Amino acid sequence: MICLLQRVTQGNVSVSGNIIGQISSGLVVLCGFQPHDTSQTLDKMAHKLLHYRVFSDENDKMNLNLQQAFNGKGGELLLIPQFTLAADTQKGLRPSFHTSAAPDLAQNLFNEFVDLITLKFTPPQTGKFGAEMQVSLTNDGPVTFWLET
Repeated sequence: MICLLQRVTQGNVSVSGNIIGQISSGLVVLCGFQPHDTSQTLDKMAHKLLHYRVFSDENDKMNLNLQQAFNGKGGELLLIPQFTLAADTQKGLRPSFHTSAAPDLAQNLFNEFVDLITLKFTPPQTGKFGAEMQVSLTNDGPVTFWLET
């Protein structure tokens, strides 16, 4: 599993001009799935995502995670499925998607990942699997990290 997380002051995702997920301060996370991903992979990523320290403490050091940020109230989370994260870009000038999970598997993994996050933190806002989405965000910092399990 691959996650591209971005610390944001706002983010939203829309389908056909309608906003379907929206957050203020927190993380926008693009989620890519690979054929070998399992429930164990998802659990590791959920733990890493919720505990990764990307928010500043009182000394302006990145020492706080999503749950600790904003005076202990926690930040918000927007999860967006994005199969292109798992593309093979090593050869040529066109990405290959043989390294991405098949659509049915990826959709099941995304749904399971959302459920895991909901159990451990708070229900995230989400994009819509398989839809043509438009993502808007204001990256804070900018702070962007690539996480892989």
